[in-house]
Amino acid sequence: MSYPQVLIDLHKIRHNANHIVNLCKQNKIEVMAITKGVCALEQVVRAMLGGGVKKLGDARIDNIKHMRNKGIFAPIYLIRIPMLSEIKDLVFWADGSLNSEIETIKAISEEAQAKGKIHKVIVMVDVGDLREGFLPEDVVEAVGQIINLPGVEFEGLGTNVGCYGGVLPSCDNTNILVRLAKEIEKKYKVKVKTISGGSTVTLDLLEKGNLAPGVNQFRIGEAILLGTDTVNHKQVPGTFQNTIVLKTEVVELKTKPSKPIGRIGRDAFGNIPHFEDKGLMKRAIVALGRQDCMIEGLKPMDATIQIIGASSDHLILDVSKSNGIGIGSVVDFNMSYGAMLGTMTSKYIDKTFK
Repeated sequence: MSYPQVLIDLHKIRHNANHIVNLCKQNKIEVMAITKGVCALEQVVRAMLGGGVKKLGDARIDNIKHMRNKGIFAPIYLIRIPMLSEIKDLVFWADGSLNSEIETIKAISEEAQAKGKIHKVIVMVDVGDLREGFLPEDVVEAVGQIINLPGVEFEGLGTNVGCYGGVLPSCDNTNILVRLAKEIEKKYKVKVKTISGGSTVTLDLLEKGNLAPGVNQFRIGEAILLGTDTVNHKQVPGTFQNTIVLKTEVVELKTKPSKPIGRIGRDAFGNIPHFEDKGLMKRAIVALGRQDCMIEGLKPMDATIQIIGASSDHLILDVSKSNGIGIGSVVDFNMSYGAMLGTMTSKYIDKTFK
């Protein structure tokens, strides 16, 4: 057995996918499962599809290529705004994409027309989070330019909240999409097929009955993969949480002072650390560090263990209240979405399945 590793429970992920799909289906909402959190690992993607997901989304062309090369032919969308330098690959590998620049959409149109393809475009609308998207007052005019372009199909409108500015979804900001869709349909006599109203964070709005009527798609990653909603700081009802567990190995176990000795300066990451003097402490080091993941997103599954800090390659733990810890012992952690992203991206961490 090689450590560190992430142990992925495919049955729980399939259950989570099925639960989310059924919940959304009851409310006439389609689920686009987001695969970027696990770097589009084939086994996990197939678990999502096995749970009833019909459409996939990822932020990286390389991940989309990987899925295609593994024989996954469900519709896949690029969910990060496309770069002009990747338009050829985008049109070749993906069925559609989320867009916020007319220049980019025109480039997609030219490439799709040259290749005899139709590429679907979801126009992103910035409803206040200030990440990607046209401002609401510019959307109708932009769509007017897009619907006449050959090689592209205007599929609908989308928005994102919570990921950058921390803006929470609301009936008001999701209703901006619905209002714009109605205006577009009236002005241009076209059907706005998709109103992509958000991500895992928007499930809370659905649960409370505050989602604007007319939203018919969610882009869901975290709720399926981890059963959590980081923005709302909650577990998603009906889902499993211990789906992806980080397993690490103890490489040192010693009793040492709890406060470093000497003049304190900046650490290797430019921060000035602060330590509380708790006297002597039984400390374990596991072979994992900041190069592997976001340490702040880790939570020991043994509640008696506390994280003290980390360097690039070492994670230091207070195990004073834990029994049975020795050299070679395995310490397990639950992860936030941010921590999981790091572990999945790190080539130094094995990925295993059950």
